Amino acid sequence: MNPDNTSIREISDVKRPKVGVFIGDPTGIGPEVTIKALSDEEVFGGFSILLIGDERPLKQGQRIAGLHIEYDVVDELEEVVLSRDGLLLLDLKNMDTKDYSMGQLNSKMGKAVGEAMTVALKLAMEGKIDAFVYAPINKEALNKGGYHFDSELSFFAHVLELNEGYGELTALNDLWTSRVTSHIGIGEIVKHITRKNVLEAIVLAYYTLKKAKFENPKIGVSSLNPHGGEGGLFGPEESKYISPAIEDAREMGINAVGPYPADTIFLRREKEQLDAIVSMYHDQGQIATKLLGFNKSVTISGGLPFPITTPSHGTAFDIAGKGIADPSTMKEAIKLALKMCEW
Repeated sequence: MNPDNTSIREISDVKRPKVGVFIGDPTGIGPEVTIKALSDEEVFGGFSILLIGDERPLKQGQRIAGLHIEYDVVDELEEVVLSRDGLLLLDLKNMDTKDYSMGQLNSKMGKAVGEAMTVALKLAMEGKIDAFVYAPINKEALNKGGYHFDSELSFFAHVLELNEGYGELTALNDLWTSRVTSHIGIGEIVKHITRKNVLEAIVLAYYTLKKAKFENPKIGVSSLNPHGGEGGLFGPEESKYISPAIEDAREMGINAVGPYPADTIFLRREKEQLDAIVSMYHDQGQIATKLLGFNKSVTISGGLPFPITTPSHGTAFDIAGKGIADPSTMKEAIKLALKMCEW
């Protein structure tokens, strides 16, 4: 069953969560879409929101967006006390606008991004914020800045000392996707399609959707091989690993169905009333999701102690600094983080 249509504003009257919002890599559209999102009263209507970053690129983002927002400023973690209304900025003073050019990869800013996200994780672990949203960052800059991880999620897991039970999901309105494998080469995928890994992806999708207020999410599972393997003609993975994992999930009380051929599973979503689709590898699900709604899909770091969301698109260097960036996905990321907070 999908979540009801209760608005974020109505939910906030019950309890106001504290959400950290990091402005992202300043060389891209992060500060601009952050300002645009928080200028929308539908997104920010008096919630307790902590901006994390540097005031200099934040002001630059306001000039680019042609918008102005009011906020108070603190310089130290110990000074972070969120009130019912208004914005508070934790100014890390590590992103001098003189040190970078818009639309150009910058390792120094990659280092600053890693520092800022570490601070956000610390605040969440200490309970000073209930969720964490970050504007687009650049993985290459992060890596060149000294944070050698294949993704932000791996970085988060490292800081949180997690070895398993986490994964990346994508949400597009009421359709979510998860995947068994993510940031690995295409030649490595088959080795990771095991009964255990498929089951973990199903379980992760189920419990993450439960946190997003889905009552009894229905999970559709994709096949790996063309036409679902054609009874083993095109490969054994469906019968050997994927189908048994689906049965394991059902025994756990999870409403999982499939495996369905990857080229038709997204066409089944309405007929089958699927709330989530578990794909076998990154592009199998991401291509479909981005075609369905590139400007509204949100990436969720699932399996962590607190919600972390971000727009599914990148830093958009080609339009950085032009004032034309669409904030829709940043808005959706903030709304989803608010919805996933514990009430």
